[in-house]
Amino acid sequence: MLVPLLTLLFTGLLPLVAHAAQPPRILVHGHRGARARMPENTLPAFEYAIQQGVDALEMDMAVTKDNVIVISHDPILETPVCTGPHNGAVIHQLTLAEVRQWDCGAVPNPNFSNQRAIPGTRMPTLDDVFQLARRGTFDYNIETKSFPERPEYTPPPEEFARMVLVKIRQYKLEKRVILQSFDFRTLVAMRKLAPDIRLSALTETDPRSFAAIAEDAARAEIVSPYYRLVTPDKVAAAHAAGIQVVPWTVDELADWDKMIEAKVDAIISDDPAALIVHLNKRGLR
Repeated sequence: MLVPLLTLLFTGLLPLVAHAAQPPRILVHGHRGARARMPENTLPAFEYAIQQGVDALEMDMAVTKDNVIVISHDPILETPVCTGPHNGAVIHQLTLAEVRQWDCGAVPNPNFSNQRAIPGTRMPTLDDVFQLARRGTFDYNIETKSFPERPEYTPPPEEFARMVLVKIRQYKLEKRVILQSFDFRTLVAMRKLAPDIRLSALTETDPRSFAAIAEDAARAEIVSPYYRLVTPDKVAAAHAAGIQVVPWTVDELADWDKMIEAKVDAIISDDPAALIVHLNKRGLR
C-alpha cells in the first residue's frame, strides 16, 4: 500500500528523501587566493577569496634566509609577479626584510586580463595568512614548494615540515589545514610528525591510479592531479579507496563541467568567484 503524500509531509520523510537525491556539494579552492582577479599569493587575493565564499585558500610556501615561511609560488623573485631591486633573487638567500623590498602587486600578470594591480603589496608570511582564520571557517590548502634537484632553494624536507607544523599548532589550525606537495618527501615527514594533518599528493603527469599515487605519498587522504588526468572512472576508483580528488587548476566553464561530471570532491581555480556562481547555477553549492 502506498503511503499517502500528506503522511510523508507530516512525518518529515519527504524532505529526507528529496535531500538524499541531491548531488554532493563540490568545494572551491581559491588558487593562490584568486589569481585571475588579484595579485597571486597576496593578502588582497586571500581576502577577496574569503569574501567570495571559498571553502579553502590554496597557496604556496617558501622559506627566507632567516627562517621565515613566506607565501610564494616561485623560489625566485622576478617580474611580473614581484618587482624589486633585481630580477632572479632566490628567496631562501634573502632575509624577510630584503624580500619585502619587492612589490608583489605593482604589475598585473599579462596572463590574466582581469587581474587588478595593487601597488605596494608585499609578500605575506604564513603568520599573516593564518591570522585571517578568524574571518571564516575556510580551510588552508598549503603547498611546500620543495625541489629535490635544487636543495639550495628550500630547507630539507623534514625541517620544512617541522617549521610548517609549528605554525599550524601555534594558530590551532590542525583541523583546517591540508598540506600538499609534488615533493612527497615533505608529506612523508609531516605524516611522521603529525598523523592528524591531512595530506594531498600533487601530480602533473603521473598516469597511475590515484590510489597508487596516494600510497606513495604517505597514504595521503587527497590526490590533487592536473585536471587533464581526471576521468570519471579514476575518480570512482579513488572514492572506493577512500581518497578524495581535487584537480588543479581549472578555469574554463567547459572544464568545470567535466570535473563536475567526473564527481570530483573540490576544484582549484584561479577565479573562484566565477566558479562558485557556476556551481550555484548547477545546484552544487
